Amino acid sequence: MASVPVSGDGTPESPWTLLTPPGSSEFQAYRDSAADPPALVVQVGKTQLRYHLRCIDDLNAMLKAGGDWLPLGSADEQKAAADGTVEAWGRSADNPVGGWYGLKKGLRGRFGMYVPPVLEALGLAEVEHNPRNNRMRAPRRGATTGA
Repeated sequence: MASVPVSGDGTPESPWTLLTPPGSSEFQAYRDSAADPPALVVQVGKTQLRYHLRCIDDLNAMLKAGGDWLPLGSADEQKAAADGTVEAWGRSADNPVGGWYGLKKGLRGRFGMYVPPVLEALGLAEVEHNPRNNRMRAPRRGATTGA
């Protein structure tokens, strides 16, 4: 599975320009290491979401340990996340931060929509790009990874 083309270098001055897994919406993302705590900043139109920056490494480690495809299951903070999804893991008391990776109350959800494309751009994951029900996994040997 080839990764999608990415522009930008992941800084506030030159954010990554990415597409959601279904390819239906464009958004920008960048690392803000100076934030307290350090954050992965996602800009979707006028809305800004922030996740613990460590989510990149933590999700990558979880995918490597799991080894198989994992449904994304994106959901707003106010909606329940389906069990066994990336979204549910991003909120779970059992993840490395002990709960929400989202940092901004009211906008802590959509982890399964916006974080997987970042990992894909960094070559840390394979992400499906179907109209619905997408999944991700750690890259396989010989897989083409990007950015």
